[in-house]
Amino acid sequence: MKFPHWPAPSTYKNIELGLVRVRALLTRLGNPECALPPVVHVAGTNGKGSTIAFIRAMLEAAGLRVHVYTSPHLVEFNERIVVAGEVISDAMLYAMLEECRIAAGELPVTFFEGTTTAAFLAFSRVSADVVLLETGLGGRLDATNVIAKPVLTVITSIGMDHTEFLGNTLAEIAAEKAAIMKPGVSCVSAPQRPEVMEVLERAAREVGAMLMPGDENIVLPELALKGAHQHINARVAVAAVQVLTSSPESRSDSRAIYLAASDGGAIEQQKLTPQQVRGDTILRGLQTARWPARLQQLQEGKLAALLPENAELWLDGGHNADAGEVLASQARVWLDKPLILIAGMLGNKDAAGFLAPLAPYITALYAVGIPGEPSAIMPEEMAGIARKTGIKETYPAESVRTALAAIAARGGKNFRVLICGSLYLAGTVLAENNG
Repeated sequence: MKFPHWPAPSTYKNIELGLVRVRALLTRLGNPECALPPVVHVAGTNGKGSTIAFIRAMLEAAGLRVHVYTSPHLVEFNERIVVAGEVISDAMLYAMLEECRIAAGELPVTFFEGTTTAAFLAFSRVSADVVLLETGLGGRLDATNVIAKPVLTVITSIGMDHTEFLGNTLAEIAAEKAAIMKPGVSCVSAPQRPEVMEVLERAAREVGAMLMPGDENIVLPELALKGAHQHINARVAVAAVQVLTSSPESRSDSRAIYLAASDGGAIEQQKLTPQQVRGDTILRGLQTARWPARLQQLQEGKLAALLPENAELWLDGGHNADAGEVLASQARVWLDKPLILIAGMLGNKDAAGFLAPLAPYITALYAVGIPGEPSAIMPEEMAGIARKTGIKETYPAESVRTALAAIAARGGKNFRVLICGSLYLAGTVLAENNG
């Protein structure tokens, strides 16, 4: 099932932030969001999915049952909802959506509100130890922010993205995401820019939450997810798991930036489970976490087969300026081989901001559209943007397949190809490569 039968977006990219509709629908369903296992609520611009993947892998390595809600999906919608460790079945997804559809009646809920409610309903029906819940957009008015008392909140790296909904400055965007903090609930944050951290610290003081940084002193093994930026996400995930599985009396508050409940009382920390996640399970989780299209090497498949044997094909869904910086840091590690980009982006993204950090390291760029996405930047326009950032050799291409064929025809065997610019593009690539 690629897309749910309900609710159908009334317009392309049907987004209307707010909590009134989703709360009304949840009330009609008996408030399943109040019957969930302990919830870890995660917001941020970049790294949410990878951080959740690390947390999930560590908890599952300890034998815990984990529900997961993320977005968007790459190939099939079912990927968004993991019920006790298993991707939701077509039958269960249909049943949950149908129950929500009937309850909604005349309520004009959005696509994300309806499907989020269906996820909550599924999670309330199957026992688990924890729910890992990713915001869809922002935090304050995101449909997931109906959770009144999560066991923990996590804020990953914050940057410029979705400015049409969240604000035109880092401070405005940070304020939207900081609104997932709740009174008496710890919040683990990734390292942030000073203006972002100032907003998070103020929000923590005002709401009475304890804001804690990821432990930068944690020595990490070789991670399953590649890229230097994943070390940041892994440290945030480890800190989150340590908070979840330690008792308040045994956990030192020395790392806390603020412990300032508005009434002056102590902040209570709910413990996830009597089970302790040991060092060996943390290690195993870091080494086994899986999160597709985040610096993922495609070593086999229909698209990978189009390149010479010694050429490398990589895929990443990053699509904003910060993601461009992250990929540029990886490109600096990859100086041993020429790097060729295949890039496609949506029209509401800052294509120049994404490509500019990468430009010094790119031998050539092939610009593609994104199948099924009418708002995608046209290949000719994308190639022009790339040239303006300093990438001299740019070509529009009809598809990823034709781009790869053209790259193979260039000759040579020892090079890397990175497909990037959009999670939607990444999804089509995975589907075609595995199809």
